[in-house]
Amino acid sequence: MKKLIVISILALSSLAAGLAVNAAEGYGKQKVVYHVNYDNEKQQIAAMRNIQNHINAVGKENLDLRVVMHGKGYTLLKRANDNPDIQSKVISLKKQGVKMQICGNTLRGKKISYKNDLYDVEKTDIVPSGVAEIAHLQGKGFSYVKP
Repeated sequence: MKKLIVISILALSSLAAGLAVNAAEGYGKQKVVYHVNYDNEKQQIAAMRNIQNHINAVGKENLDLRVVMHGKGYTLLKRANDNPDIQSKVISLKKQGVKMQICGNTLRGKKISYKNDLYDVEKTDIVPSGVAEIAHLQGKGFSYVKP
């Protein structure tokens, strides 16, 4: 009986792995920009969950994924300073190749210091304009997602 259970578990694991590989192959390479410009914490966490699900379905090696934040969207990275759950999600997504970009206009307009006020932001993460960056990426073939 134990042998049958072990064989069944191995078969199911193999089937699940096969399905994941087939799904990733079926989707092919993707370029996607996620747009975050809202302050709702639950919505921001849901967006990060959507991004992780996207990576799981397509495979990080098949995905060029950007998150562009402007307006109130900057609060996602502000919250990460004090919220270990959001912080760990940001770290995990970045380790999987997700580029998180923040609008320079927003930083200037709201007098936000990317070094002091936002979690794990480098100068290279700042784009001149969030909406212009989204339009630019769409022009380069990126699909637009607003979770």
